[in-house]
Amino acid sequence: MMLDPRHQLKETASQTAGPYVHIGLAPNQAGFDIFDKNFTNVLAGPATRGERIAIEGTVIDGSGTPLRDVLLEIWQANADGRYNHPADLQGKELDKSFRGWGRACSDFETGEYRFETIKPGPVMGRNGREMAPHINFWIVARGINIGLNTRMYFSDEAERNAKDPVLNLIEWEVRRKTLVARREDRNGDVVYRFDIRIQGEDETVFFDI
Repeated sequence: MMLDPRHQLKETASQTAGPYVHIGLAPNQAGFDIFDKNFTNVLAGPATRGERIAIEGTVIDGSGTPLRDVLLEIWQANADGRYNHPADLQGKELDKSFRGWGRACSDFETGEYRFETIKPGPVMGRNGREMAPHINFWIVARGINIGLNTRMYFSDEAERNAKDPVLNLIEWEVRRKTLVARREDRNGDVVYRFDIRIQGEDETVFFDI
């Protein structure tokens, strides 16, 4: 009797994301100059409408240690609350100088990441319910097999945050604060601090999308 060959094959060993993530997706930070146009952490140009902001933070593991090899991507609406995507049919004005997408790596020494962008406007969600201004995050690093998705909201939008349909899906209200970035004013510059905790106390809420 012939045996099904599939039963004779052993499972291939797996490995988590390694240094090639930076070489392929953020080569400049890995010391390579291989693309004519690199995607950067700067989303807003001179003509972009809206309030200029920076987003800074670290990604922290379960032991409380900042991860130093993290790659983060963000995508967001413009200052009027519209995404630069054909699927956004809100009828709001499109800002052609704002692509609404950026990529950054954490610093190999400090673990700090930074984005330079504009504060987004509120977006109309499903069933005509307005969503508070927010920024979508995707995070990947060594030890993270599947990219993590989360959102960042703004501490100075408390009234809108309280009505946001996504935040209100989080049953434990105390955990909603893990998605709210703290506003800081530094010599006229607006910086939002958003630390992301993978595990442990105050673990950030992540979404399946």
